This record gives sequence, C-alpha cells and structure tokens, in this order.
Amino acid sequence: MHLLNARHTIFACYLGYITQAIVNNFAPLLFLTFQRNFNVSLTTIGALITVNFVVQILTDLLASKFVDKIGYRPSIVAAHLFAAGGLVLLGVLPDVLPLPAVGLFIASAVYAVGGGLIEVLVSPVVEACPTKNKKAAMSLLHSFYCWGQVGVVALSTLFFFLAGLDRWQILAVIWAVIPLWNAVYFLFVPLFPLVEEGKSYKIARLFSMRVFWLFVVFMICAGSTELAIGQWASAFAESGLGVSKTIGDLLGPCMFAVFMGLSRVLFSIYARRLRLKVTLMVAAAGCIAGYALCSFAAAWLPWLGLFGCAVVGFFVGILWPGVFSLASAHLPKGGTAMFALLALAGDVGCAAGPSLVGALSDCFGGEIRLGLAFGMAFPILLLVSLWAFRECDGIPEAKA
Repeated sequence: MHLLNARHTIFACYLGYITQAIVNNFAPLLFLTFQRNFNVSLTTIGALITVNFVVQILTDLLASKFVDKIGYRPSIVAAHLFAAGGLVLLGVLPDVLPLPAVGLFIASAVYAVGGGLIEVLVSPVVEACPTKNKKAAMSLLHSFYCWGQVGVVALSTLFFFLAGLDRWQILAVIWAVIPLWNAVYFLFVPLFPLVEEGKSYKIARLFSMRVFWLFVVFMICAGSTELAIGQWASAFAESGLGVSKTIGDLLGPCMFAVFMGLSRVLFSIYARRLRLKVTLMVAAAGCIAGYALCSFAAAWLPWLGLFGCAVVGFFVGILWPGVFSLASAHLPKGGTAMFALLALAGDVGCAAGPSLVGALSDCFGGEIRLGLAFGMAFPILLLVSLWAFRECDGIPEAKA
C-alpha cells in the first residue's frame, strides 16, 4: 500500500520535466568551455546536439515497444537513473579518458536515454492520474520544463560567477542529485493505469488511423515551431540588437522560456473555459504573427523582432501539451505507444526546425531573420492541419 497519493505522483512528474530541462540545457552552457579545455572543434560540439536528439528519438521509438511489457515504474525509475548517471559521467569521463570528446559523447548518450524516456513517460502518468481537468494538468506539467530551463540557465550562471567556470564538473554532479532523488521518489508514489490492461491500441492499429497521422503532423509542427526560434533566439538577439552573448541569452532563450511557461500556467487555469481545438488554432496563428515580427519587422525596428520571440514563446507553449491532450481525448485507447510515437514526432520536429532555419540563414549570408521567415512554414502547416482535423472529427477512429 502506498502512503503517498496522486498529488505526489504529479509532483514527481514535475521534477521529471525539470530533470529533462537539466539534461537538455546544462551542456549547451559549456560548449565554448569544452572547446577551450578539451580542444574539441565546433563541429564535434555540434555533433553532441545531434547525438542527444538522435538518442532521444531512438528511445522514443523503443519505448513504444517495451514500456508496457516491463511496466511504468521500472521504466521511469531507470529513466532518472540514466539522467543522473549521464550528468555524473559528464563531469568525470572527459578528464579520465584519453580522448575527452569520447567522454562527452558517452555522457550525452547516457543522459539522452533518460531524457527520452522521461519525455515518453511523464505525460501518460499525469494523464492517468485521477484529476478533474486533464487539459489543465497536462499544461501545468509541461510548464515545469520551461521553469526548469530558466532555473538551469540562471542557477548555473550564478554558480559560475561565485565558484568559477573551471568548477563546472562539480555543478554537473550537483545537478545529478535531482534525478537521483526523483528516482527514489518514483519508487513510492502511486501509478495509475492509463488504459485497461490489454485494451490499448497496438502500433499497427494506430498507423491505420488517419486521425493519428494528423496528430503526428501536429507534433512535428509543434516541435519545429518551438525549437526553430528557441534554438536561434540568442543568436538572433545578438545579431539583430548587437548585444553581448550574456545579454543575448537573457533576452533570447530565457525570455522565450519564461513566456512559454507563463502561457502553460495560464492555460492550466483557464483550460475549462476553452475549446481545445480552437485554442490550438489561435496559438498557431499567434506563432505565425510572432514569426512575422521576427522576420520582417526586425528589419526596421530590431526590438520588435525581440518582441516577436516573446510572442512565439507565449503561443507555442500551448501546442505540445495541447496536442497531447487532444490526442488523449480522441484516442483514449492510444496508451503508451501513442504517447511514445507522438513524442518521437515532436523530437523529429525539434531536430528538423532549427537545422532548416540554420541552413536557410546560411543561404542568405547568415541573415537569421530570413531563415526564420521560412520557419514560419511550420505554424502555417499546423494551422492548415488543425483545420483539416475539424473535417476528420466525424470519422469512427476519432470517436474510439
């Protein structure tokens, strides 16, 4: 018998998303330090980002197969142990291996497994909890990734200021305490079945549904819309406003994350009064407007471009948790496989969006705002797909 209740389960999931924010955002703060201390090239450092996303995508895919077989509790405990282990290895391996870059890649792959599993598992765990408002719970859950991102940047910056950048290995181990503690926490919180055992859809059944493929498109567009500007916000602020990297980080990704978290908190408060599909369409339209400000208004008034980053952050915050909630409502028997495959689609978008913006920016002489103009295609496709989804509401699968 568990002494803890569902509120503890949800709180553990909040810490899970903070853990994912740590593994995704701590190492990028140290990229130039890695280059200087370990004599690794920028190409190698860029490959670390690719490894992180590829491993998470592969983990998403494999999770759709094995989580239901071995159970949620062992899987989510293992996810946090992988995250903690990867962070500890990040602080240890580069100094003890003959090739520091190999240590960086091993650590990145280990904590990426943890991040990928957490992404797949915490949303269905919260969805299964006996809460009155599923949309609100899902949105509030995803806001903790944003607050985790802000916390990682702010607290790491404070640590570097007080203790010195050369002691970053100590901070890596300190950050590992959070997933390690949460792994123990998940041993004791109650977990509730998402779908009655044996009743969830198999992957082949999901693939046969037109409505499922629309959700896949939604997630690719949501991930692309978020990361296409989220990953380039700092560089956009630096190049467009001529500010330092520190100020660029504060005005770019930090502000983006704050507004994204704020929108998710507000959505969790007012979710009962909102129609989810309409809200997602409004959010997609808001993202289009934000991208337009970044791409076109910034040419005349650079600070309007920065305001555009905040606009995108605010509206894009609703997309990922909103699509998860919409999928749960229309495919209640989707189970773990559905959440894993949708997370995989979102990660594909997260990898594709920033890469496309970067490549197109290079084509225009490094003009990031022009690359972002093409990035506007993602929220436009999302808006069109959401309209198409309205036409699919009546199909039998959507009512399953």
